[in-house]
Amino acid sequence: MYNKKLVFIAACFGMLIFGIVMAVLGAVLPSIIVKFDIDKIDAGSLFLLLTFGMLVGSMVFGPIVDRYGFKGLLILCAAIIAIGIQGIAFAPSMFVLRLSLLFIGFAGGAINGGTNALVSDISEERRGSGLAYLGAFFGVGAFGVPLLLGTLLDRFSYETIIAAVGATIVLPWLLFVFLRFPKPKHEQGFPIAEGLGLTKEGTLLLFGLILFIQSGMEMTVGGWSATFLIEEVQVDAQRAVLFLSLFWLGMVFARLVLGALLKYISAASVLWFSLLIAFTGSLMMLLSNGAGTAVTGLVLAGLGFAAVFPVIFAYVGDIYSRLSGTAFSVVLVMALTGGMLYPYVTGILANSFGLRISLIIIPCSLVISGIVSIIVLRRTRRADLVK
Repeated sequence: MYNKKLVFIAACFGMLIFGIVMAVLGAVLPSIIVKFDIDKIDAGSLFLLLTFGMLVGSMVFGPIVDRYGFKGLLILCAAIIAIGIQGIAFAPSMFVLRLSLLFIGFAGGAINGGTNALVSDISEERRGSGLAYLGAFFGVGAFGVPLLLGTLLDRFSYETIIAAVGATIVLPWLLFVFLRFPKPKHEQGFPIAEGLGLTKEGTLLLFGLILFIQSGMEMTVGGWSATFLIEEVQVDAQRAVLFLSLFWLGMVFARLVLGALLKYISAASVLWFSLLIAFTGSLMMLLSNGAGTAVTGLVLAGLGFAAVFPVIFAYVGDIYSRLSGTAFSVVLVMALTGGMLYPYVTGILANSFGLRISLIIIPCSLVISGIVSIIVLRRTRRADLVK
């Protein structure tokens, strides 16, 4: 037996760690560009490497947790991330930096998928609400890194701050070690044929396409916004990193509200409204001439982005509950492919046309995401009618 509340708390700490992984590169990118004297294409390649690691981690976690359970995965991933962040903080060369990003990306991708699958499994009656609250802790981790850098960078080096952040991961690691988790779903052996069949399931792939777009947008906005504020709006580096934290703070706030709203309002309605907010925010940011408008747009983007992952994960958990870990793997592999490609392409475009032009990819992608959402939600409604 296990304590459901304690397991949920452990999952929230795991998601907080993933938030740190997602935010750390974007927060330190201006400092890395100066330290190693790299251009935007090289900077974009760092996002490519980080998200490639996440892609691999997302690919392997599902069959692992369905077959062996969650405990070992969380313990191993938290340890890798704690060590990898020290590597980012004190990297003496680009090689060490790239290797550290690859490792924390791998562990981050696995811990992200594992915690979402875990909460989906233990929150059968209120999946959307549970996943929204879980997602809020992603925002806490992602918000905390740029906040600390923005407030402390005038007193400490970015290396010292990031190293301290990595050291705090020891605390949730201890929780993972001593806590009892649910038993594996398939202790007697993983149903390989059934798992492979999910990779051909049309509805699941459409959900994955929405997350491909969403992850790409989140990685791009989270990764390039500080640099955008510095270059396009003439905000100094320390304030730019502090403003970036507001993007993640908006996501935290929205997901806390979502946890309550999804008990009373349909997930589809929440999704449409969120996409509209994000679209408005992205346009405000791109058309801004001053810091106030740009930061307001950035915060609105965070508010709008907040709903997509929890809502889509809730649909996936409901429809594919028998192999939830593997189903989450499928959509997360697609999501992180988008997260890998979007910021890299943005860096290439920015090198030629500037960040203001290259970030037009965000509102365009929101329109496409809305169209795909209409298609897949109609398919799920038809499937319910058949049942």
